Parts: sequence; structure tokens; C-alpha cells
Amino acid sequence: MSSLRNITLGSETSPTVIVGLGSNLDTRLGSPEQTIELAIQRLAQFSVSDLIASSIWRTAPVDCPPESADFFNAVCIFTSLAGLSPEGLLVELKKIEAEFGRTQNSRANAPRELDLDLICFGNCTRQTETLELPHPRAFQREFVLAPLAELAPNLIIPLQSVTVLELLALLQNI
Repeated sequence: MSSLRNITLGSETSPTVIVGLGSNLDTRLGSPEQTIELAIQRLAQFSVSDLIASSIWRTAPVDCPPESADFFNAVCIFTSLAGLSPEGLLVELKKIEAEFGRTQNSRANAPRELDLDLICFGNCTRQTETLELPHPRAFQREFVLAPLAELAPNLIIPLQSVTVLELLALLQNI
């Protein structure tokens, strides 16, 4: 990845991965901000190059129960290890969430210790029971687009026709 402004989604053998991170509950490892920082370090194990991470953004909960605390969000971008599939990475992301104390909650958008969303895996598109790529709601969420625009404002995500920065501007003008 040459510069923050010129990130591409890479090739089929070296896809660029985008992962969104969120937390609004303390864990045994610390505050939501500390959780995000530690999770970013854990994601580096899936990268063949330097992982880049956005700033940590404090955001209001979206579509969450009324008592939900603010979230802390970030986005990471890295080149995937050779041979790692989107499905394989998703399994690893779920393992990391569990390590930080996340359990499956039947309550929609409940507060959580750690949420890792696979936003993009190169130019791959998927629509299965367990994985949809690109992430179906990422482009409706300022808490994904703002940190992503910090890193790659000119990136065009699969199935989109405008840049991340333009998507963010459209969302903010609604």
C-alpha cells in the first residue's frame, strides 16, 4: 500500500482487507479504547504488510437499546496473508471477539465488548448465510465511513460507484 490516499483493493492473491472495530463495554483487558488498540494489534497477525489503523472515534450508538453507552470505533486496512479466504478470516475475527469476552446476544445491536466487521476482502463479493461482502451496512454507517475516509478517502468499494469520502458526504447530508 503506497500511501493513505492511493489504497487499492489489491489483487486476488494479495487482497487488501478492511476491518471495522467497535466496542462500548469494558473487558478484562481494559476500557473500550484499550480493547480497540489491543484488537488492532491482534489483527496484524493476518497481514503480510504493515497494518494501518485510523484514529479511534467516539460515536453515539446507532439502532441500539436506549441504555447503550457510546461506542469507540476504528478501521484497519492490511494486505491479507496468502491463502487466507474471506470465510477463514471471518472465523478468526469471531475467535478474537470471543477472546475479548463477546458472547452471542439475542438482543439486536446490544452493547458489546468487541465487534469486528469484515468490510471488504479485496474485490470479493459474497452473499451467504454467514458472510456478505462488502459488508451490507458499512456504507450507511458514519462510524465506519469516517474512520475509513481518514485512511482511504479516494477508495471505491466493490458495488459502489463513488469514493468513501463521497459516500460519507452523502450520508452526512441526509
